[in-house]
Amino acid sequence: MFSGIIEEFATVVAIKKDRENIDFTLTCSFVDELKIDQSVAHNGVCLTVVSIKDNTYIVTAMKETLDRTNLGLLKVGDKVNVERSMLMNGRLDGHIVQGHVDETARCIAKEDANGSTYFTFEYPENREMAKKGYFTVDKGSVTVNGVSLTVCNPTSNTFQVAIIPYTFEHTNFCDIEVGSVVNLEFDILGKYIARLQQL
Repeated sequence: MFSGIIEEFATVVAIKKDRENIDFTLTCSFVDELKIDQSVAHNGVCLTVVSIKDNTYIVTAMKETLDRTNLGLLKVGDKVNVERSMLMNGRLDGHIVQGHVDETARCIAKEDANGSTYFTFEYPENREMAKKGYFTVDKGSVTVNGVSLTVCNPTSNTFQVAIIPYTFEHTNFCDIEVGSVVNLEFDILGKYIARLQQL
C-alpha cells in the first residue's frame, strides 16, 4: 500500500530482458535501507526488490506489468518516481494507492499556469471499463506515474492535473512532454462503488 507521495526519483542504470520479463537495475539515495522482498512503487507500479548490490537494486517486471504500464519504454538514464510502502503509524498525505496500475495515458497538452503547470492526459475511451470504475471525477484522486494528484476538468477519457513547482522538480513530471506515456491508477474507492452498483 502506498500514498502517492513520491520520495524521490531513481535512475535506471541497466535493463536486462529475461524471457518475457525485464530486470531493471536502479540507484537512489535509500538503496542501503532496502531489503530483499521489499515492495517499492516505480512510476506507480508495485515491484519487489530481488537483489541489492553496489548501491543499486534490481526489480523484475513481468509481461502483464509491461503490457499495462510504461515500464517497457524505460531506457538507461531515465528517471523513475519511487515510493516505499506506507508506514501504518503515519499520516496518509496523498490517497490510498495500491501500486496496481490500470493502464497508460498519453500527455496531450502542457500549459504554463503562472508558476504551476497544467498537464492534460488522454486514455482510451471504453464504456465497459468506465462501468468498472476506470474513470476520473472533478476534484477526485488519480495516480499518475505514482504521484497522488487531484483531477481537474475531466471528460469521458481525459483529465487535467495542476503540478506545483516542488512536485515538478522532485518527480519525473519534469521530463513529461506532449506525447509522453504515463501510468494511471484510478481511485480504488471509485472501483468499489462501481462494483457495488453492478451487484
